[in-house]
Amino acid sequence: MMRRNATSALSWIVIAIIIAASGAAYTMVFSPNDDVRPYIGIIFALFCGMPLMAFERGVLLPDLRHWIRRLPTPIFIGCALIVDFVFISVGFSAAGVLLKSVGLLNRSWEDVTVLPAEVFVYSLIASSVVVFVLHVRELLGRDVFVSLLTGRYRNPVREERVFVFIDLIGSTAFAEEFGDLRAQQYLGALFAAFAAEVRRHKGAIDDYVGDAAIITWPMAGGIKNASCIRCVFGIIDSIEAQSEFWLKTYGRVPRLRVALHGGFIITAEIGVDHHKITYFGDTVNTASRLETLCKTLNRPVLISAELAGRLTLPDGVVGVDLGEHAVKGRGQTLGVLALERATQQMRPAALLRSKAI
Repeated sequence: MMRRNATSALSWIVIAIIIAASGAAYTMVFSPNDDVRPYIGIIFALFCGMPLMAFERGVLLPDLRHWIRRLPTPIFIGCALIVDFVFISVGFSAAGVLLKSVGLLNRSWEDVTVLPAEVFVYSLIASSVVVFVLHVRELLGRDVFVSLLTGRYRNPVREERVFVFIDLIGSTAFAEEFGDLRAQQYLGALFAAFAAEVRRHKGAIDDYVGDAAIITWPMAGGIKNASCIRCVFGIIDSIEAQSEFWLKTYGRVPRLRVALHGGFIITAEIGVDHHKITYFGDTVNTASRLETLCKTLNRPVLISAELAGRLTLPDGVVGVDLGEHAVKGRGQTLGVLALERATQQMRPAALLRSKAI
């Protein structure tokens, strides 16, 4: 938890530095002969930009942000511009009042409180660039984003990773009943619901394959504090908490099949015009086959005994030993456990609560 808070604090510091730099740049480029000093631009930029970033990252008014993101694209764009204008205008006025009150800015009250059009456009462009970079980073995951920038995987690397395969149950039936367009909207909303938990637990959504999502961590990050398991149950809990929304909007609450497995793979950057970091090896195939086994065993969440033995289950989550099972494409059987909430009714002898799995 301390490391997560430290990482989050560092992220906000970096964002603040970038926003401050954009404010200083504005005063030096567009107001070189005025009485506006770079630090004045920095203060205006921080007041205008930081609340907007807090909103975009779900820290400020998260319910409003969530509602806006559900809107059709044209309406979403219009609402987003209105929200941006409000945040930037209020921030500009607050900064202007502060600076004039302490005597750092010698201008009329109208000049320091009414947002000029050019300042709004500049602020919108600057914030859009920051938001875009943040969204790309969130989409790829911190590790993948940094790896693409640094070229870490231009030569294939052997490493250990954790993989989570999440599949939506009943997507074909939904598409047959409501059509492909509605089914895609349903999947889009579901995948969007994954994002917050994946980000919170420092994972990365590697890919979407039909109605399935693949989430991954470096092994150390995935097993530390059982982040991979916490992420899975966080996703399940968030869907249950929004059950009224799902029922009202799509007529059903999503049900998932989830498989967790980890081990050695080969990681490499591939592609020419379109670059992607991809993973090769038996570990990925086994995780995929394990997700298929969920249906056979009638269990929503399965984890391989290999991965379960390397972590401590979170409080409130228990493992039920389902024994060894043959997995297609694998020469040897795989030990499998079902993960369930401790409140569920299970045979006491089947509960496994710690590393002693």
